[in-house]
Amino acid sequence: MEGTAFWCAAVIASISVGLSKGGLPVVAMMSVPILSLVMPPLQAAGLMLPIYIVSDWFGVWAYRRDYDLRVLKIMFPATAIGIGIGWATANLISEHMVGGVIGALGSIFAISRLLGRGASAAAKEARVGPGVFWGIAAGFTSFVSHAGGPPYQIYTLPLRMPKAVFAGTSTILFTWVNAVKLPAYWSIGIMSFDSLPVAIWLILPATLAVFAGVRLVRILPEKQFYLLVLWALLLLSLRMLWVAVTG
Repeated sequence: MEGTAFWCAAVIASISVGLSKGGLPVVAMMSVPILSLVMPPLQAAGLMLPIYIVSDWFGVWAYRRDYDLRVLKIMFPATAIGIGIGWATANLISEHMVGGVIGALGSIFAISRLLGRGASAAAKEARVGPGVFWGIAAGFTSFVSHAGGPPYQIYTLPLRMPKAVFAGTSTILFTWVNAVKLPAYWSIGIMSFDSLPVAIWLILPATLAVFAGVRLVRILPEKQFYLLVLWALLLLSLRMLWVAVTG
């Protein structure tokens, strides 16, 4: 893990993680694909997890007053179940197959919203059934590729939370998810002490990016913030579909 190309990719990946933990939607999903240009994907996922975890706690501090407790109560246990399924089936279920299904659902949802369907609908209640389903999906996809954002967004966007609450709920939820993933990653050898010195160097740009992300969320108008969320969901869902088809 050395060379100019590696460090350029690693710094960009760590900044993307920090911006996401600062509240910008699903930017962190770029981190593993970017690093995969210069190292194996599973090794990239293991390297990024400590950076996720440290960035998480700065994000939690920034959004410590902005979150939806009901959503967290529903999705905490559900995401843990999804992570457990990912860990238990790591060698059995195709990551591309699951990503393709989530990508298709995310694309349909985002396109329908961008076309204005449901735009004038009243905010929905955070129901347990859908929350458990999408929480399990978020936990599973986060385990296999740090890609839990689309399932979370499909569940929470119709709730029409204020933008800071949406960002804070996401940050707190995925802080939990990454903490649960840590022992699971360690048990199957994705993480090791060998990558920790590199991860420590990457924590600084990630931390600075957290506060840049928080600032951007605060100044973005609500309508533009959620338009950004929908476009990010669409593009990343299409990417998951593409990987599923070509991988």
